[in-house]
Amino acid sequence: MEQEVMIIDFGGQYNQLIARRVRDLHVYCEVVPYKKVDQYLEKHRPQGIIFTGGPNSVYVDDAPKIDLKIYDLGIPILGLCYGMQRMAVDLGGQVSRSQSREFGKTPTSFDSQAKLFKGIGDSITWMSHQDFVTQVPQGFETVASTQSTPNTAMANEDKKLYGVQFHPEVNHTEKGQDMLRNFLYDICGLEGKWTMDRYAKTAIEGIRKQVGQGKVLLALSGGVDSSVCAKLLEKAIGDQLTCIFVDHGLMRKNEGDEVEAAFKDTDLHFIRVNAEDRFLARLKGVTDPEEKRKIIGEEFIRVFEEEGRKIGSVDYLAQGTIYPDIIESGAGDAAVIKSHHNVGGLPAVVDFKGLVEPLRQLFKDEVRELGQELGLADYLVWRQPFPGPGLGIRVMGEISKERLDILRDADAIYREEIAKAGLDRSINQYFAVLTNNRTVGVMGDYRTYDYTLALRAVETTDFMTADWSKIPYEVLEKISSRIVGEVDHINRIVYDITSKPPATIEWE
Repeated sequence: MEQEVMIIDFGGQYNQLIARRVRDLHVYCEVVPYKKVDQYLEKHRPQGIIFTGGPNSVYVDDAPKIDLKIYDLGIPILGLCYGMQRMAVDLGGQVSRSQSREFGKTPTSFDSQAKLFKGIGDSITWMSHQDFVTQVPQGFETVASTQSTPNTAMANEDKKLYGVQFHPEVNHTEKGQDMLRNFLYDICGLEGKWTMDRYAKTAIEGIRKQVGQGKVLLALSGGVDSSVCAKLLEKAIGDQLTCIFVDHGLMRKNEGDEVEAAFKDTDLHFIRVNAEDRFLARLKGVTDPEEKRKIIGEEFIRVFEEEGRKIGSVDYLAQGTIYPDIIESGAGDAAVIKSHHNVGGLPAVVDFKGLVEPLRQLFKDEVRELGQELGLADYLVWRQPFPGPGLGIRVMGEISKERLDILRDADAIYREEIAKAGLDRSINQYFAVLTNNRTVGVMGDYRTYDYTLALRAVETTDFMTADWSKIPYEVLEKISSRIVGEVDHINRIVYDITSKPPATIEWE
């Protein structure tokens, strides 16, 4: 990349949100675990560096550390939360535990003469800390403060080193994006050249270089990610690509036929494999969500290997893996939230030379933008997100054909009514979950004891954080009435009003 920023990950779970905000400003960035900084710098020369937050205290023995030579490279550095504390201690300052913690929205005063805060007056920031910088290093000045934290931000303008105790990357921090813009554009001198047009050209070149004359097998689910991946691969390698759609019996209602209709008559070499019996047999009796994901992921690979042998020599497996998949499967020192079938769920032995994953550095909205850039049809670009394990992680507890069919019918009604209400574009993801709970109900004059169905709907730009959607009551009422009236074995509907975090978007 001509211009790029290195984001050094000190282990905070939502550090990738920083990357998303940087890319919103059209600057390419990569997230690098703090233990791998030296390897990264051997191949890259970033124009800016951002230290992320993290769960540790800098003064404990096993706190994440970094080679001090990074401060002498002449590259501007911005430390966030733990990143500020790390910088302070490394350069001779002091960090201590405060008697009063700061969490959530906090009024903050800024020195508008500091380059980082140009055009920013007193505003609200998002705090999440108990440790704080009690003494800034020599050569630094305090440039922001709160009632509880006098050194809320520090700056060494001569060396272009900056630290803030808050999180500018979250929406709750007012003008946080302006602060990042000041750092990237005014301090680092970047120009905002990162676009999907440029990415498409670079990705196509990268695919051709990696694959050469080899044959590629793509796991095509018909979802947004794999569809964009298919279009990108088609432009890069043409008839070297074979797309295999595995219908594992965990799709939404009529979805297998819809995917086949969308791709069968195109220039792509498309193969559909009906494997419902095979997957359900493997999943029989399994209730743990992590085990479900790993079983489904392994079975996917086995099917691809078998189909690959049928069509002859295949060199590479392609997948529509995207950045949030990598993050939630445990990137760097971050905790594993859930394994994705195309990341943590892959078996150790695969009959391919390697993986082709051209979307693995992109967030969901970037993938959609890329799809539009490549000329992919709108109904594919804007298809509702659907996880690789499919309804296998939307049926809580044990999976069976009967329970899948119940969920399919209920989910179809939900999606139909959302579309009728004109909410299908404003709500970024919505789906139904068949819980493992049964409750007492009454239909007519008879007692029932049937399943509880949960409805989930969220609004988000990056799928790293999300707010629950405020669907109008009359729409929810229509959905509930139709599902209970038209779908057997459901007698109660609940609506999930939890944001991410603390919840994930999917239930399992």
